[in-house]
This record gives sequence, structure tokens and C-alpha cells, in this order.
Amino acid sequence: MDQSPFTSQRGSVSSSIGNSAELDANLTLSDKLKVFKSSTFDPNNYVASKSRSMNEKEIRHLCAYLVDLKKASAEEMRKSVLANYSAFIRTSKEISDLEGELVSMRNLLNTQAAVVHGLAEGCMLSSMISGNEDSDMDDLLDEKTDISNTEKWLIGYLETLEVLLAEKRVDEAMIALDEGEKMAKEISEGKTLSSSLFQALQDAITEHRQKLADQLADTICQPSTRSAEIRSTALALKNLGDGPRAHTLLLNSHQETLQRNMKNLQSSNSGGVGAFTATLSQLVFSTISQAASDSLSVFAEEEPAYTSELVTWAVKQVEKFAVLLKKCILASTAAAGGLRVASECVHVCMSHCYQLEASGLALSPILTKYFRPFVKQALSTNLKRIEQSSSALAAADDWFLAYTPTSSRHSGLPPSSSHSNLSFQPKLSSSAHKFNSMVQELFEDVGPLEILQLDILAVEGLIQVFNFYVNLLINALPGSVVNENLEGHKIVKIAEAEEQQIALLANAMLLADELLPRAVIKLSNSTIGDDSQRRGSDKQRELKKRLQREVDRLRDSFCRQHALELIFTEEGEARLNALIYLGMDGNVEQPEWFPSPIFQEIFAKLTQVASIAADLFVGRERFATVLLMRLAETVILWLSDDQTFWEEVETGSTPLGPIGLQQLYLDMQFVMIFSSQGRYLSRHLHQAIKNIIERAINAVAATGLDPNSVLPEDEWFVEVCEIAIKMLTGRAVFDNVEGDVASPTSSVQT
Repeated sequence: MDQSPFTSQRGSVSSSIGNSAELDANLTLSDKLKVFKSSTFDPNNYVASKSRSMNEKEIRHLCAYLVDLKKASAEEMRKSVLANYSAFIRTSKEISDLEGELVSMRNLLNTQAAVVHGLAEGCMLSSMISGNEDSDMDDLLDEKTDISNTEKWLIGYLETLEVLLAEKRVDEAMIALDEGEKMAKEISEGKTLSSSLFQALQDAITEHRQKLADQLADTICQPSTRSAEIRSTALALKNLGDGPRAHTLLLNSHQETLQRNMKNLQSSNSGGVGAFTATLSQLVFSTISQAASDSLSVFAEEEPAYTSELVTWAVKQVEKFAVLLKKCILASTAAAGGLRVASECVHVCMSHCYQLEASGLALSPILTKYFRPFVKQALSTNLKRIEQSSSALAAADDWFLAYTPTSSRHSGLPPSSSHSNLSFQPKLSSSAHKFNSMVQELFEDVGPLEILQLDILAVEGLIQVFNFYVNLLINALPGSVVNENLEGHKIVKIAEAEEQQIALLANAMLLADELLPRAVIKLSNSTIGDDSQRRGSDKQRELKKRLQREVDRLRDSFCRQHALELIFTEEGEARLNALIYLGMDGNVEQPEWFPSPIFQEIFAKLTQVASIAADLFVGRERFATVLLMRLAETVILWLSDDQTFWEEVETGSTPLGPIGLQQLYLDMQFVMIFSSQGRYLSRHLHQAIKNIIERAINAVAATGLDPNSVLPEDEWFVEVCEIAIKMLTGRAVFDNVEGDVASPTSSVQT
């Protein structure tokens, strides 16, 4: 069978495009399009040459490949247009200015040509048309008795033009000028006037056309001219051949009107900041919208030639408006941290700005450029204020949990209307309630920030203040190093009781897992769609992961503190040391088999923490389980990694004997059994226990003694551990403990 030219599902379509390896490689768009850029490229021949030896499947792949290239090329063109938009606007403006200059130059050249031609014909032209101070058209008629009808028409026509212009009868004057153009054409064809008179007619038409244009321009510039009259006057000026001037004057007229209205609004200064901003924004963007509408209606046929000037003009008006709003409101508001005021101003302006997008004027990037720094400053000021308030509140917090105060409007949860809904309310300490309230209020005030590309910054700020609050919670632990500031005042109130310490964890966990993510939802616009919902879910998951890292820091600090309390005395000496096991074989009396005292304390500590966590983490048992896992792991992993302990066991002067090995084995089995019963025996804890037992067995084996000969069966260890658990928890009473716990030697055959 002949091999197909396609080497894979997206294989080569031709040698000119490349084989499958080339298509799958990271070729640039320019490289992929080289074959199509040739001046001799023939699409019909190209398709014919590729499809001649292709089957249907390969043709489909070729079509898909070409469609991908088309999309990529369109995207590249769009990016190029956006990247060079400012240059495009500037170039278009220059072209528009050149067009106006060319029109003016053409009129000037026509005038100059007429002057030169008149000088060549002699002085008769000037005397007949312009006359002098001692003669007029009546004198010409008296002197010339054989005036033709055309010459009579010429004299009457010139008089009519003068009257129409003097009386500012624009429509009639334009009709008269058009009539003059037609007559000039007929006279030129019929030769019914001498060359001097014909040239005089053309000069008169040009001169009066310019006078009429100047009158129209003056009318547009008058403040009293109404909008409808401005449009009609601009249209008339455009019809006279001076379109660039008409368009510029049209925009200038709207600009002057806008400036007058803005001054009047500033002088009145009534209605407060919000009303002033809304009125000013409405004024600016409605004026821009009206100017765009007038430009489109008057210059619709030549729209591409004037669009650049309109866009440039609109950008300047928006920049002036942004500078004014910055000076009057935003600068001082942002410095004072007035995020609500700044946010309301921005959203009002943005809403008006977006209404212009239907007409093709996308001016929101201009507002974003000017407004973003001030909203950012106000946001940062408020986040700093939350940190300062949290620090002050933590200094007075008693670290006991309570439900949300009924007067709070910013709990982050739906308001409850009955006692049955009380369980759905957050149960936090006083500083955590206030911290949550401040965050919820902040993000409620700021509203959607995607329009200013500040949503990411706001999320980062939220994580920053939560990090600060978690640091306060860590400092509230009794074993924290930093508990005082430079002035000697305590930053936070110490959580002395274990219930208070676990309440610190409850604060952080509920904030990170539920309350703070709900605040972030307010940053995004409520858009409907699978893509937007998926992006929102992804952002929520990422946020929760980052917040959970902060909770983990607090939990690790809690576990480390309690592990150190168990392992070390107040003087810093290790309670969990090798002497517990190395000195047992020197005793003559048979030991009473029971877990070592320190492991009894570990069991009591974990039991107490589990009881408190069960009350504080109702409905969040998973977090309580993880807390117990980490606490047990912290103690056992410390023992597993303690070099001093293992140096004494493995290489010390006193070797680990059979009884010491049995006790160590019993302690490890005890930890494994009670953590398994409590459902917090993690994989890491189980592995650490196995490593400790294995290392202890190897230490005994290194002395020449067979560990298996001295260790009883696992059932014996399980029985002893279960009896110990019952006794420590008060669930069993024995008259003679020794009689209930069999000696390990009874199950060992020596």
C-alpha cells in the first residue's frame, strides 16, 4: 500500500508547508505564512496540487490547518492594530490636516492664477468688473451701448451675490453660486463672453464662495448658535468644499459649549461629591456622544477621513475631564482612604463611558489610566487601616468564640431571620468578627474592580491583611517569641487556655474557608456563562489554597508549641530521652507493662484537644482531624529525627536491652492504636512509627541479641494498649491491674 503523504493526524500537507514534525513544532506565524506571501502564489493551483493525491480525511486536515492559520493571522492583525493605534490616530490626523491644507492651497492657486491672467489681459478687466471709486456698473452700461444678454446677466448676477451675502441668505447664496458654476461652464462652451469677462466671472465666484465660507465659519463659532444650526452650517461649509475646516469647527463648537457648562457646574458646586461627579460625567460623555453623532450625520460619506480627528478630540476631552475630577475629588479622597467615594466616582464615569462604545468610541482605557492609581491608593490605605484596627482589637480579645452580633451588616453570610438559622452564622472571637466585618465592608464598597484591572491587586491585598491577622493569632500563642512592640505594650492578648488557643485556629479556618472567599466574589461583575463561571471557580479555588497556607502556618505553630511543652521541661531539658528505655534493663524487678508517662501525657493532650475541637469545629470535623494528625506527627517525627536520642541508643555506653525495646515497642503501638481509634492515624505518622521501631530493633540486633526472641506477639501489645486506653479514659476499673495484664514472657519461648 502506498504511504499517505500525511505522517500523522496533523501531518504534512505539502513540502512547502512542512512535514508533520514542522507542523507540530513551535513555528512562528510568519514562518507558517511564508508560502502564501509570494507574489506568484495561486490559490487554485495550490489547492489543486495538494488535493490531487489526498483522501477525504487528509483534505479535512488541510482545511482545518488553513482555518487555524486564518484565525492566527486575524489575531496577529488585531494585536498589531491595537499596538499601533496611537500611531494610526496621529497619522490619520496628519493626513486630515494635509487634506485641509491642500484644499486651501488649491483655492489660493486658483486665486493667484486669476490675478496673473487678469494682469496679462490688461486693465480693462479690473475696470469692468471691480470698477473704481468714480465708476460702477451703471457707468459701464452707459458707456457700452452694445452689451449682450450674457454681459447683462453677469452684471445682475454679481449684484445678486453681493446682496445675498450681505443679508446672510445662505441657502440662496449657495444656489446662486451653483448657478454661477453652471453658467460659467455654458459660457466656456459657447464663448459668449470675452476671456476677460469670463475670468472675471470665475474670480467673482471664487471670491464670494470664500466670503460665504467665512460667514458660515463665523456662525459656527458663535456661542448662541444652536446644535441644529451648527450641523446645517457645517454641512453647508462642507458642500462649499471646505470639509476639514467644517469638521474642526464643529468639534470646537462642542468643546466650547462643554467648557462653559463645566465652569457653570463648578461654580454652583451643589449636591455633594456623588451628584457633582454624576452630573459632570453625564455632561462630558453626552457632549462627546452628540459631537460624534453630528460628525457622523454631516460627514457620513467621508467618515474614514474624519474619524481620526474625532477620536483624537474625544480623547482630549476625556483627559481634561479626568484631570479635573482628579483635582477636585480623587486626589484628596484617595489620600484619606475614601474608597467608597472613589469607587462610586469611577463606576459612574465608566458606566457613561461604556454607553459610547456602541458608536465606536472606546475611551475606557483613558479613564483607567487616570483613575486606577487613585483607587489603588485608596484600596491600600483601607487595607493598612484594617491591619491597624486588627492589631488594636487583638490586644483586647478574650479569644472565646461567639456568634455574629445581630447588628452586623457585613458578616459575609446571609442574614438569619430565626433562631433555627443561628447555626449558619459564623462563630468567631471578637477581633475575628470585626476583621471579617471590615473586609466584607471594604469589598462591598469597592464593587467590581475588573474594569480597572485591580481585582488581582485587591485579592493580593486581602491575602496580605489575612497574613497579618494570622501573625497576630500566632503571637497570641503562649510560646510565641514576639509578644511586645517597641514601647513595651502587648500587641495581642495571650490565649492561655487550650480552648482559647484552639479558638485561634477556628478563627483562621472559618475566615479562610468560607468568609473571605465570599468577599472576593464582590470584586467581579456578575456575568453568566460557562467560561465566566469556570474562571470564577478557578479563582476561588486558588484563593482558598493561598488562604489555607496561612491557616497551616498557625496550625503548625500551635502543634509545635504543644509538642515542645510535652517533649521539654520548663528548664529546657528533654523529657522524651533515651534514658527512659536504656535504664530499664538494669532493674531487678519485672516492670509493670504500661505506656511510658510521657506517652500517657501525649494521649491525654490529644484527647483533650479532640474534645475541644469537637465542640468548636461543628460541621468541620475534617479540620479537627487534620489538627490532631499534625499534632501527633509533630511529636513522633521529633523523636524520629532526634539525633541525640539515637546516638545514645545506637552508640551509647549503655546498649538498648530487651526490656527497653519492649517498652519502646509498646509506646509506639500505643500511639498507633489510640490515633487509629481517634481516626487521625495518618500515613506519615504510621511510617514514622514503623521507622522508630525498625531502628530500635536494629540497635538491639547490633548487640548480638535476637530481637524476635524477646518481643512478644503483637496481640499482647494491642491488649496492653487497649487496657491502658480504657484506664486512662476512665472507662474500665480493675481491682488488680497486674492480674489482668499478662506477662510478655508468657508468650515468649526462650
